Amino acid sequence: MTSVDVRIQPFGALMKEWRRRRRLSQLDLAIAAEVSPRHVSFIETGRSTPSRAMVLRLADVLDVPRREQNQLLLAAGLAPVYPERSLDDPEMAAVREGIERVLNAYNPFPCVVVDRGWQIVRANAGAGVLLDGVSPELLQTPNALRIALHPDGLAPRIRNLGQWRHHLVERLRREVAVSGSAHLAALLTEIDSYPGGSVGSPDSGRVAVPLELYTADGRLLTFLSTVTTFGTALDLTAAELSIEAFLPADEATANAVR
Repeated sequence: MTSVDVRIQPFGALMKEWRRRRRLSQLDLAIAAEVSPRHVSFIETGRSTPSRAMVLRLADVLDVPRREQNQLLLAAGLAPVYPERSLDDPEMAAVREGIERVLNAYNPFPCVVVDRGWQIVRANAGAGVLLDGVSPELLQTPNALRIALHPDGLAPRIRNLGQWRHHLVERLRREVAVSGSAHLAALLTEIDSYPGGSVGSPDSGRVAVPLELYTADGRLLTFLSTVTTFGTALDLTAAELSIEAFLPADEATANAVR
């Protein structure tokens, strides 16, 4: 079942907001969507009501995320196209099974599944190394960013905290820009307020920013992270999940976690 917000802006106002967020003029949008500038103007001012096909065409041009496409459809007086089910819903069995296979395949290396708000919804046994010593309060409703960067989380044990913090904060900043999510914007403000500094220019000789983490007993582990998503998912829950795996960047780390 799709959850909706009953306080919906008029379609024209929402579309104008997305157009400005993407830094497009009405003419730019009209050309990309292959419609007349006059029609775009009429839609934004409410003088013309778009069809379902037009809403989806404009949303595609504006790179509007699926959840927000539902909001655009509702604002235009149309039914949303993307359903949203709980991950525990019987119809999500195939998604759950796929997630479990991926999590098990990465063992003994850490792997977690996070939703759009960075809440951890699943984790494998190997993820224990990333949760060891984290404050119980942070684990009650585990958020991957808070666990990584909060002073009561992993932050004190991350050797390259400035680089890792910059990497995560910039990733979240991009997600806020793309989605327009007020929830993610609030999370960004919170994470940005944490101490730890930021290093915006990592070593140019590296191919990726590693996570350099000291264990509770003082051993240094170095991981490279990868992200997997359900690229063809139509359900919002599945489409917004990310599977984050941490692979050993050196033999010492591989041996330590085996």
